[in-house]
This record gives sequence, structure tokens and C-alpha cells, in this order.
Amino acid sequence: MSKPLYTIGELARRTGLPVKRIRFYSDLGIVPPAERSPAGYRLYDLDAPARLDLIRTLRELGVDLGTIQRVLAREISLPEVAAAHAAALDAQIKTLRLRRAVVRAVANRGSSPQEMELMHKLTQLSDGERRRIIGDFIDATFGGLDADPNFVAMMRSAMPELPDDSTPEQVAAWVELAELVQDPDFRAAVRRMAEHQAKVQTEGQATQERAARPAGGEGPAAPHGDLIAAVREKLEAALAAGIDPASERAERVVADVVAEYVRAFGGADGPDFRRRLLERLEVGADPRAERYWELLAIINGWPVQPSLMPSFDWLRAALRAGRVRDQL
Repeated sequence: MSKPLYTIGELARRTGLPVKRIRFYSDLGIVPPAERSPAGYRLYDLDAPARLDLIRTLRELGVDLGTIQRVLAREISLPEVAAAHAAALDAQIKTLRLRRAVVRAVANRGSSPQEMELMHKLTQLSDGERRRIIGDFIDATFGGLDADPNFVAMMRSAMPELPDDSTPEQVAAWVELAELVQDPDFRAAVRRMAEHQAKVQTEGQATQERAARPAGGEGPAAPHGDLIAAVREKLEAALAAGIDPASERAERVVADVVAEYVRAFGGADGPDFRRRLLERLEVGADPRAERYWELLAIINGWPVQPSLMPSFDWLRAALRAGRVRDQL
């Protein structure tokens, strides 16, 4: 019994594909005719519909015809093609997600065409390129100074890792961070902080002076440790109670706060300790330093800590008021 054969028209009706496309695939040799009719028309066997279904599926998935030819010729296996194509799709999905986040960020921020172009360029950077931008900032601000190596190592370990499925907020945060670390004024401010830290290191005062670091006195330093939790609690309570930083009630709060620093870093409370603490706090009184860490947290999906600036603004004011009283 002879096998059934189909003309191109019958094959088109069976598969739902246009005759023109089947003829094109046939000319390429990926759906060859089984034989020809006496009149010279192409005839296809039962293998042709199966091939056409596979071709249609692979084309819908984005596989190119050259690769399809190799699969049908058994030069490469279908699992190999699927694995390679899945990797390619992953890359495309990552790109599309970033583009979507950029577009949404532009919509949310009301960005100009120039800002949209900048956002698109910055999000196209690789992880390594993003790290280099931050690394260049750290090199420029801390390079050549005898800064605390542990602190600089912490800075270098905290790098932006923009996820594949970035939110518009993460994209906007990365753009802001990239602009911030390339801002000459911000770099100069952080350089001054780093120089002050190096001076402290040189003078051998690091133990006591490190007390002010959590307020940003050493550059864009991240708040850390039990000390800051205790200090934050005392200062926020003073703010909530409406205590005037120049009042006698404030002096009691300051004494409690300074006691926390002394407990953590050694030394003794007194005018000299408080003077150095105030000096460090004033050197680091740049809200952009805190913003640096806030942006990193948003990009990397870390918890964003409440701002310390209001608390340390109050502490600076109270320390200054105390120095004035001491001089009277």
C-alpha cells in the first residue's frame, strides 16, 4: 500500500501555513518533497506536516532558519538548541525588563528627553562597569590618604547590583547615584571628610574620633552597630519631646549620648572629647553622604534606614551650645 502524498495546496490546508511559505521552506531544503507528480508538481509525505509544525514552533520562539536547518539535518540536537535559545531569551528578557523600568521611571519622574537618554545609557552598563564608576569615586576621594583601611574596604564592598527585574525606583536610584559620585562638589566634600579621617589616623586619635563616623564624618559612611541604635534612640526621644538643644535639659541628653561613645570607644567625657566629636560631626554634615547609602540600599534591595540627619543636627547644635556655655 502506497504512502499518502500531499500537494503544496493540501499541505497548506492541513497545516494552516501559506503556500508561499511552504514553497520557500521547500526551496531551502528543510521540507523537501518526497517526489514529483508526472506534471512536475511537488508532492510531500507524512513527514512534511510534522516538519512544518516544528519549524513554525521554533520560528515563533525566535530560532533562526539556519539553526532550524541544522536541527532537521540532525547536525545539532533539539535540546542543545533549546538550551542556547533559552539563554538568549534570558538576555532579551533582562534587557526588556530594564527598558520597561526606564520607561516607567521616566513616566514617574517626568523626565526630559536628555534625562531619558542618560537613564537608558546608564542602565545598559554591565555590573563591572557600574562597579568601576563607584571604584573611580572611591579612588578619587580616598586615594593617597592614610584613611582607615577597614572603612575603605567597607566602601569597596558596597557596590550597586542593579537586578534584572529592576523597579523604576531602582533605576532612578542608580541614575541619581551615578550622577552623585561624578559630581565634583560632592567628590570634594567627601575628600575633605577623608582628609579629616587621615589626619585623625596620623595624630593617633582614631579611637575617640571614630565615634563621630556614623553621622557621615568619614565620607558617605553607612550607619552601623549597637552604638548608633542607642544614640538614635536618645536623640529621637529628645526631638520628639521638643527639647531645645541649648537648654539644660539638652545637656543631660548630650551627657547620655557622649557616655555611649565613651563606652564604645574609650576615653573620657570632657571638653576635649566633645570638641573632637563636634569637629567630626561638622565635617560630615553633608546630607548627600547619607543619600549615597540610601541610594545603594534602594538599588540593592536593602532596608532603607531612617535618616540620621535630624538627630545629628540636634546633637551638633547641643554640642555647640555646650561649648558656648563653657566659655562664659
